[in-house]
Amino acid sequence: MAYDLSNCLVVGISSRALFDLERENQIFERDGVEAYCAYQREHEKEILPPGSGFQLIKALLNINTFFPESRRVEIIIMSHNSPDTSLRIFHSISHYGLDISRAALTSGAHLAPYLEAFKTDLFLSADEQDVQQAIDSNIAAGLICTHSNYSVDLTQDISQIRIAFDGDAVLFSDDSEKIYQSQGLEAFAAHEAKNAQSPLPEGPFAKLLKTLSMLQQSFPKDSVPIRTALVTARNAPAHERVIRTFRSWDVRVDEAFFLGGVEKSAVLKAFGAHIFFDDQPTHIDRASQVVPSARVPYKSPG
Repeated sequence: MAYDLSNCLVVGISSRALFDLERENQIFERDGVEAYCAYQREHEKEILPPGSGFQLIKALLNINTFFPESRRVEIIIMSHNSPDTSLRIFHSISHYGLDISRAALTSGAHLAPYLEAFKTDLFLSADEQDVQQAIDSNIAAGLICTHSNYSVDLTQDISQIRIAFDGDAVLFSDDSEKIYQSQGLEAFAAHEAKNAQSPLPEGPFAKLLKTLSMLQQSFPKDSVPIRTALVTARNAPAHERVIRTFRSWDVRVDEAFFLGGVEKSAVLKAFGAHIFFDDQPTHIDRASQVVPSARVPYKSPG
């Protein structure tokens, strides 16, 4: 009987998002694919250091230990590597004890068609084209920041995963944000107050939040290993529509921060986010200095 992925949280992650492959990527960009392949084969027994998405993936896989009879999380390596150059990646996976056995290795071909084939709920990559194609295919995807100042503590035992989301153009569509951009803050606030009773349209990460909420309900309330947060530039009176939207979706959001323009980084650090998703490059650039962060290149049609 075929293995059914439909009952799992499926996360696709590129090798550059899981491991630190910046040196190798520089070789690829400077010297081309043949030099890159030769380098990977020559160093295939060398273990790769953790990348920006490592701790998140490690913690997500830990959820499976609570369900010995049925896995709830499946991680798929999604890589432009060829099978011949992938041995270093799998050696590193084995070295760190990551329970990852599935992969799509495309030798440079587009990854987007395979995301749907693997029923992917979330895709993390350091390749902007891949992320954009995933978003265009209605799959939650983030361009993970590979340059940061924080360090990965391999000895840290993460008992609770903390995932933070921006609101507009991430959990929700960018319809309201367009009003702010074109007409200003007063028009935005008036529009949101007028439509407070109307749920916001879903954005690219709405389905993921619902999946996480369902997964949270599998645990006793006092021992849930996943905690979510909304970290948004919205403030009162634009908060009400957000809260009513979550109610209409019947989702659980553990913490919400309506910052009204206050810098997000300090809040994200205090929350202890293992990943933060935002559509604004300025927010991501600052946040990525303190927590793993990924930009969502989403724009709604029209």
